[in-house]
Amino acid sequence: MEILIETERLVIREVIPEDIDGMFELESDALVHQYLGNQPIKTREESPGRIEFIRLQYIDHGIGRWAMIEKETNNFIGWTGFKFINETVNGHINYYDLGYRMIPKYWGKGYATEAAKACLDYGINQLKLNPIYGIAADDNSSSKNVLVKAGFTPAETFMHHGILHRWFNFQ
Repeated sequence: MEILIETERLVIREVIPEDIDGMFELESDALVHQYLGNQPIKTREESPGRIEFIRLQYIDHGIGRWAMIEKETNNFIGWTGFKFINETVNGHINYYDLGYRMIPKYWGKGYATEAAKACLDYGINQLKLNPIYGIAADDNSSSKNVLVKAGFTPAETFMHHGILHRWFNFQ
């Protein structure tokens, strides 16, 4: 399997069907979904659908979210990377959204910031992606901090799926 990005502590690669257990641990956790509309998956059998959704982005848009693998343990710790947004969000369409989602036991270790910075570098210098934006629930201070540390500038707030979000520009 191809490694797209390697950082000091992470391997970032495509999400693959073998990531089913890690994806279930991630997507079934209520804490992970507290700022995402509170709809975690309930069964392991739902995990392949999440993986297929991500992998379909690779086919449809040549880009998608990527698995974050902790080098030290080889554990799936979450996903990161880009999603091509081809529907209008906050007045924008046809842009790349930088995102990340991690299993809670890996929170607070700087992995999200490390991954976000590495993805931005790869997206800009290798993939020539433009424009790149980020969004985070406005009350999710941790996620907003990651975007700022990665080099994004906070902009306006807007409603998205019934939740107040903050828009982030990348220069």
